[in-house]
Amino acid sequence: VSTKCRGLWWECVTNAFDGIRTCDEYDSILAEHSLKLVATRALMITADILAAFGFITLLLGLDCVKFLPDEPYIKVRICFVAGTTLLIAGAPGIIGSVWYAVDVYVERSSLVLHNIFLGNQYKFGWSCWLGMAGSLGCFLAGAILTCCLYLFKDVGPERNYPYSTRKAYSTTAVSMPWSHATPRTQTAKMYAIDTR
Repeated sequence: VSTKCRGLWWECVTNAFDGIRTCDEYDSILAEHSLKLVATRALMITADILAAFGFITLLLGLDCVKFLPDEPYIKVRICFVAGTTLLIAGAPGIIGSVWYAVDVYVERSSLVLHNIFLGNQYKFGWSCWLGMAGSLGCFLAGAILTCCLYLFKDVGPERNYPYSTRKAYSTTAVSMPWSHATPRTQTAKMYAIDTR
């Protein structure tokens, strides 16, 4: 009696008596494989590359990293790009992981439905669950980064100045729309700012 596990890249057989595991890689990446196996591989590789790019970009946007320390607006934009990349990376990872799991379940169900027993017991391995959890984590991290950056909407290039950019009133008399406007002193006119 032996247990057999199959993944995207190789098949392993573990002997139940002595615990020796032997793994065989699929013949070649370029060999004839089913379309669903090739598509799942492509989705998972795409998700890995996008997630790596997203996390590297996110590291550059952190406040503790001394990259563009005087440009908070650019750092917020970098975090937005990282969040969008992680959000996009989560989608093919979730699709690939769930698609592979559903395919295994459908294959098992069709064999049981036709009363065919090959001696195989189908169980999902840790890599399937890890792929789903990692992809979901990427998707949620990207969604949080992308959706919650509105909290930093007051950080902008026009608001970085140490002085106010609002226009001050001139010292000449300003016509007020109210007929009962109170007269201002010369000092009050100097320090008045436009609040419109």
